[in-house]
Amino acid sequence: MLLYNGDFIPESELKLPLTNRAFQFNDGFFETVIVANGKLRFWDDYVARMQAAANVLKLELPQTIVSGDLDEQLLQLAETNNAANYGRLKMKLWRRGCGLYTPETNQADWLATIVPVTPAPTTPLQIGICETITTNFSPFSFFKGPNALLYVMAGIEKKEKGFDDMLLLNRQNQVSELISSNIFWLKEEVLFTPAIETGCVKGIVRQNILRWANKADIKTKEVYFDAASLLKTDAIFSCNVTGIRSIASINGKAVSIDEGFVTKLRAELGFLSQ
Repeated sequence: MLLYNGDFIPESELKLPLTNRAFQFNDGFFETVIVANGKLRFWDDYVARMQAAANVLKLELPQTIVSGDLDEQLLQLAETNNAANYGRLKMKLWRRGCGLYTPETNQADWLATIVPVTPAPTTPLQIGICETITTNFSPFSFFKGPNALLYVMAGIEKKEKGFDDMLLLNRQNQVSELISSNIFWLKEEVLFTPAIETGCVKGIVRQNILRWANKADIKTKEVYFDAASLLKTDAIFSCNVTGIRSIASINGKAVSIDEGFVTKLRAELGFLSQ
């Protein structure tokens, strides 16, 4: 079952016209949310990011999303699709109507799909440094969708080189993010992460780690950092809504791991209960 503009429909009944603006112009964005133990993980933060993305794209979000009434429908969809215990929700939102580059309306259509999945592994990652693409800061780079092709090409390079993930740099050769994760590192008891202006996504778990660190009186810095300097840190880890994973090597060079800190962070953010 799917949830299309607030209506439950079988997947076989979904019919989108060729004039669909998401298909024609990539005129929209998406969110990926984990459903765990009957709850939408970090849902309030996702609603806030959807509102911010819609403001940038001049999209008018449906009232059901703005009002906060959508979560009950989404959990019902998860239950129907046997994904309430652990599942992946994808919210797709795009500009309604036809038109060419100039749209007919700023109202949005939306589609929610949920499928059961297994929790992500927690084994440390072996990552490479991406050479084919770079991130680029823009009004659209903090949310998902407009720059999707960048991550597709990084994924192709990852597959070709046999790494678990790829470290993406910006045009100034500064550390930005991984393919679908943000990156953090510890050095001398300070927690670092790339600044949003490096072109990285403003990740939901990234926000929650910074929020937790602030409450725990752990000093944090959002910085501009070169990849070579990562080899000198005390620990590096990736994070997204599926979990938090240590990074063990970069381009085959071993880096320090602090699995105790990462395990504690998973517990603090609720990942160990999945």
